[in-house]
Amino acid sequence: MDLLSNTVALSRMQFALTAIFHMLWPVLTTGLGIYLVIIEGLWLKTRNPQYYYHARFWAKFYVLNFGIGVASGIPMEFQFGTNWAPLSEAIGNFFGSVIGFEASWAFMLEAAFLGIMVFGWERVNPVIHYIATILVAFGANLSTFWILSANSWLQTPAGVEMVDGKFVVLDYFKAIFNPFTLNSFLHMFFATLETSLFVIGGISAWYILKKRHHEFFSKSLKIALIAAIAVAPMQIYVGHLSGEQVYHYQPTKLAAMEAQWETVPAGQPAAWSLLAIPNEEAEKNDWEISIPNGLGYILELKKDLSEPVLGLKEWSPENRPKMLGLIYYSFRIMVGIGFFLVALVAVSVLQWLRGKFSPENIAQQGWLMWGWILSAPLGYIAVEAGWTVRCVGRQPWTVYNEIRTVDAASNLPPENVLTTLIGFATVYTVLFFAALYFGSRIIRRGPKLDLPIPGESDRPAVDTTPGQFAPDERPAEAQQ
Repeated sequence: MDLLSNTVALSRMQFALTAIFHMLWPVLTTGLGIYLVIIEGLWLKTRNPQYYYHARFWAKFYVLNFGIGVASGIPMEFQFGTNWAPLSEAIGNFFGSVIGFEASWAFMLEAAFLGIMVFGWERVNPVIHYIATILVAFGANLSTFWILSANSWLQTPAGVEMVDGKFVVLDYFKAIFNPFTLNSFLHMFFATLETSLFVIGGISAWYILKKRHHEFFSKSLKIALIAAIAVAPMQIYVGHLSGEQVYHYQPTKLAAMEAQWETVPAGQPAAWSLLAIPNEEAEKNDWEISIPNGLGYILELKKDLSEPVLGLKEWSPENRPKMLGLIYYSFRIMVGIGFFLVALVAVSVLQWLRGKFSPENIAQQGWLMWGWILSAPLGYIAVEAGWTVRCVGRQPWTVYNEIRTVDAASNLPPENVLTTLIGFATVYTVLFFAALYFGSRIIRRGPKLDLPIPGESDRPAVDTTPGQFAPDERPAEAQQ
């Protein structure tokens, strides 16, 4: 069937576009909010003005991402009523409630205290301001929980019963905390935090290379590195736990992730496909490099070989995920980035222990700073790749094993969906370049280091530590 006349395909493309674009912005706000809590807490504890200036500088990125996240997130939710009305009617009793919880409990909390966090520095007590920052970060991450709970329910529906074509909730607790919820939330929580840490580290490394405020930004790089020591390995571990869940609850997705066509019987550990070219028509891989017994070790099946690893041929073609190449390589991109970031952290720690992160030496670590700069977008790519595996791998089901995607879409004229798809693509392109422009302007201007410090003095506090300012960018007061 021609793609342009296929309403379901066009609706899927539109939702994919809005979801992929929207995901770029809350990924940073949820992780950056925690970073701001840490930085502001350090300022309140030590009263070191550099921590205060860090909080003011990085909060600008939070506001920028928050604004675009709201603008792109609302249209995505409206599609449940416009493009996916049959799905909304069937799952609304639970799904609508959870999305409502996200809006009223989490988003409203974040939005309500954001104004105090941004504009309240000299208007409220510092402790009150810190509480507002904590609530903003909490609200952002609470949003993540509710959204992951709703999406996890689509993956592993629980606590409900189908009555007359609609899901009736029998146990809200069981539905909210369905089998995928906890690991999915933790996986996304660490993903947003890891992405934010490497964005902060990458921007800091750029300043260090440019020798602009290199002492100031070496502090933010070190804080990001310290946090990444725990976060980056933990993300890989939680991802491993999520993979084990996929094996138990969504065997078709696992088979697609591994391009596994043939079933490996119980008692035999499965090989792990390192690289392959899946051929869906021939139902085989045209080319493959595999590691014997590798998948068995990854899934810890070496301990218990009582269950087989099912291959794609166990299901008829209409019940298998499509676009196997996309699923297969998206998974490997996500995993590869995860291990690369761990390696970058390890090398950075080694250089720090060798004394290369001192104010005198850090600007000389050009190759390492470039590593951090190039790592800044990798977290975004890994998150988008992971969500591709999660959602495309669930096909042909919207609610796994309950509602097929072809039955979930609204019966709309394809030309109408194509028009809105083009409209979204146009608006989102403008928003993306606007974000790049304003983000780059924040970076070009740098931190404003002559702001008055709340509760200490009405006079701007200026730090004239050697190396703190480039010769031509010191505040006028310092130059005098």
